[in-house]
Amino acid sequence: MSTTITITGAGGQIGYALLFRIAAGDLLGPDEKVRLRLLEIPQGIGAAEGAALELQDGAFGLLEHVEVSDDAAVGFDGCDLALLVGARPRGPGMERGDLLAANGGIFGPQGAAIAANASPDVRVTVVGNPANTNALIAAASADGVPSSRFTALTRLDENRARAQLAQTLAVPVDTVRRVPIWGNHSATQFPDVSHATVAGRPASEALEAIVGDVPAWLDSTFIPRVAKRGAEIIEVRGSSSVASAASATLDHVRDWVHGTDDWTSAGVVSQGQYGVPEGLVCSFPVQSIDGEWQVVEGLEVSDWARQRIEASVAELVEERDAVTALGLL
Repeated sequence: MSTTITITGAGGQIGYALLFRIAAGDLLGPDEKVRLRLLEIPQGIGAAEGAALELQDGAFGLLEHVEVSDDAAVGFDGCDLALLVGARPRGPGMERGDLLAANGGIFGPQGAAIAANASPDVRVTVVGNPANTNALIAAASADGVPSSRFTALTRLDENRARAQLAQTLAVPVDTVRRVPIWGNHSATQFPDVSHATVAGRPASEALEAIVGDVPAWLDSTFIPRVAKRGAEIIEVRGSSSVASAASATLDHVRDWVHGTDDWTSAGVVSQGQYGVPEGLVCSFPVQSIDGEWQVVEGLEVSDWARQRIEASVAELVEERDAVTALGLL
């Protein structure tokens, strides 16, 4: 048995960064054979075919087969894991409504193709932005597929938040846990350190000893740095996050498949938890149990934190209303 993995936008930079790590076993482990389906638009077929040749030359023992296509029915045929990476970026002069409409024309048909062709237990991770609302559109178009099978990537934001906290506290990043992302994958997101732990102990005392006024540091330094990290990388590197986005995608899917031993973050369909309107794809603190994401409930949320969460949720509601007005839901 092997796992069939479909990657859209596979000829792009994030897709390229994903392919070789998946083939090497970084996603599902050293014992799981994989079959890759590289789905691209016609203009990107050449890049995807070139990547397929490189995969062949890599002689990966776990890689059974690679297929390149610009036909969604072929790309999602028998798919177990779908990584929806390809999306329309925001161009000069584009209004947000234009961006949502353009991506609706991508993710709606992909959702329908997944419903018609993918494995019955398919799991879908939307990476292409605006990820939360793109996931909402895809799920709405996938008739018969439970909406819980559609998620949006916010693990990159969480990884950035954990890394910033680890750097501030001068501790190894793998000792920092419970730094969930709430809301939208956008500048309104809320990286929450109120429950953070370092080596199993609350991070609050150590943080206060280093930064002094913790609320002021969160407002002026930590939250803006995490939310705007992508823009910072573009300014410094000259292009957007690629390897870190691919790495976070692997983290998200690996945890979804194999389970978690603590909290992480994912954009999942709300069932009304923490007052988030039902049906929105919103990032929460989550755990993966028996192959299903479950929102961590019962957490204490301060008034200050709730205001942050509500502001990001309000943006998600605006996006949902915009795509509804466009007839995409």
